[in-house]
Amino acid sequence: MERTDADRLKAVLAKMMAVLAIIGAINWGLIGFFNWNLVEAIFGGGSREVTSALARLIYSVVGLAGVALALTFPWRRPLETTTTTTTTRITGAGSNRRSDVRA
Repeated sequence: MERTDADRLKAVLAKMMAVLAIIGAINWGLIGFFNWNLVEAIFGGGSREVTSALARLIYSVVGLAGVALALTFPWRRPLETTTTTTTTRITGAGSNRRSDVRA
């Protein structure tokens, strides 16, 4: 079965959202662990503030979640999403005889 254009668009959008979430989470992790903002470093702006311990803990946990998502996200889909079943017929001497079945 061929995937439609809408399915392909959904898959691309899902991957883009995952990449953005991972980048954001890693940035939060950098803030939590090192009090360093990657986005500020790249694009400038923002003032250097003292961050509370609780905020840094939350940033760190979100950062670790982003790393976990990056490592476990299903980046590739299997080509075949449907499964087929096969029936195996047992043949051989005595397999269909009534005397083999005991009550």
